Amino acid sequence: MIDLMSIARTEAEGGDLFGIFEGMFAPADVRPTGHPDAVVWKGGNHDGTLNPVAHCLTDAYALLGTLAAIDILDLPFYAVPMWSQYRHDKELKPLAWFGNMPCTSIKWSTAGDAYVDDGKGGKVVVMGKSGNAPLRTQAGVYCNVRPYGPITVVRCMPCLPYSQNRAVFDVNEDGVIHSEMNTPGVQLAYANRLFLRMVHETGAIGRVATKPTQAMEDGINAGLHSWLLRGTKFEVGRRYAVDPYEEHKERVDRIIALLPADFRDGMDQWGGRIEQHISDTNYGLLLWDLIEQQDCIVLATDLDGDRLTDLLADVSDPLRAYGGRVAKHLGAEIDMDAAWREMGYTTGNGRDMTSVMHRMSGPPIHEQTLGSADAMLLRLLDGDESMGGTKRPYDPRIHFVLIRDAYLDANPDNAELRGWLDGVLATFDSIYGGTRPGFLDGYRALKDAVTPWHG
Repeated sequence: MIDLMSIARTEAEGGDLFGIFEGMFAPADVRPTGHPDAVVWKGGNHDGTLNPVAHCLTDAYALLGTLAAIDILDLPFYAVPMWSQYRHDKELKPLAWFGNMPCTSIKWSTAGDAYVDDGKGGKVVVMGKSGNAPLRTQAGVYCNVRPYGPITVVRCMPCLPYSQNRAVFDVNEDGVIHSEMNTPGVQLAYANRLFLRMVHETGAIGRVATKPTQAMEDGINAGLHSWLLRGTKFEVGRRYAVDPYEEHKERVDRIIALLPADFRDGMDQWGGRIEQHISDTNYGLLLWDLIEQQDCIVLATDLDGDRLTDLLADVSDPLRAYGGRVAKHLGAEIDMDAAWREMGYTTGNGRDMTSVMHRMSGPPIHEQTLGSADAMLLRLLDGDESMGGTKRPYDPRIHFVLIRDAYLDANPDNAELRGWLDGVLATFDSIYGGTRPGFLDGYRALKDAVTPWHG
């Protein structure tokens, strides 16, 4: 058993977390590409039967939940120190270490507005905030994919559009599109190709959420999309009135020239249904898709992709509440959560929405955010997780879900692993399905009930 409370206190008091983990884990036998001096630890059962996954050790419950889960499961893993004080002291170098690990990885976002010691006796906001943007840059992330219910959002990164300064707008010799964010056009091409491959492989409707009529970066993005469609078997229903590739051909061709020669190999056999929408219309469309359980994949910019996933995360609760009001108006008292499930809907409140970041090279990074992890941790440290019964203790299920997804991604053909991980989730749900135990009680119960990975 790991003394999780002691580790939580050490973090809260600014103690020597690094020393604790150096004593817990062995030095790893791998290093991130280009960073031979990186700090990487290893743990779990490295028996040669599984490809390990890399964890980042960040803050609050992202840290404690990871430690509990890896101890319960005993799967082989690597770990990179990345909590707020450490990445601040190291001037964000741990982000480059983690972002370049040569294996499938799991990244948590926490402590975006944390205060850390400035080394001079004072406090300062942690460098790089949550570290998301610099990590993505260091890792070469070109998009993230967020499935929820019937809807999957492919979100180009960084790709923050809406520059309208035509006097300075251009695409340079490196394929960088001028804007306030200087979007790498090559990364847009990779995101577009991934979107089309997913539409082809899943049979879901592909919705393109750009605004080429107004935002100039979106004109380039849509131009790449139009170029990729040429010579394929995709059917386009709703279509942009002006072909954005023809409109921006010279600039788009500068990006195309930077792509690998085999970039479109095999795409002549890809097909499916594509709908090209102005980005604004997708919010209403996705509501209908969710209600009608229509499988679809949406290609969006970073800005709109963030809004769309927020919508997906937040909309199911008001839909259920409205359904309950309609039922009450008709004189029926029903359990809307049960009715929601009986009708085939699977979306909850967004806390179980997973996200996968795809890198230009190397396996993907599975990510998740714990927005209130620091406040929940304070309740644990204060000795009353429920705040007199007004709150529920922390639910660590997402740790096991994320670990399951990452290990199956890294070991896709391992049927034994899949069966074992599904069994772990079933055991978890049997323990947490009723009155939710306290975090430490739940850890002890899972430790007793789960048989660790044996290889």
